[in-house]
Amino acid sequence: MWMLAMFDLPVLTKAERKAATGFRNALLDIGFEMSQFSVYLRFCTSQAQVDTMCKAVERVLPSGGKVHILQFTDKQYERTITFHGKNIQAGRKPPDQFDLF
Repeated sequence: MWMLAMFDLPVLTKAERKAATGFRNALLDIGFEMSQFSVYLRFCTSQAQVDTMCKAVERVLPSGGKVHILQFTDKQYERTITFHGKNIQAGRKPPDQFDLF
């Protein structure tokens, strides 16, 4: 399962810019990777982990702005179409599952 955090944060004042940067860094610290400047992704192994990560995001929310968290499956993620300029890029493969034994 994947989590996608999208956000628009105010950045008009120095304090707002600092809060927005702090939020981005906090997302990186809890395992998200940047897809675009205000779009971050994280792979989760279960719904329980998604719930835990949602609470972690909630703890680091800045006071202003808007944050959306979307959840979707590996199959849905595999169907992502990405363009870089006018060139289409190959779809991203989800991470392999771990074998414990």
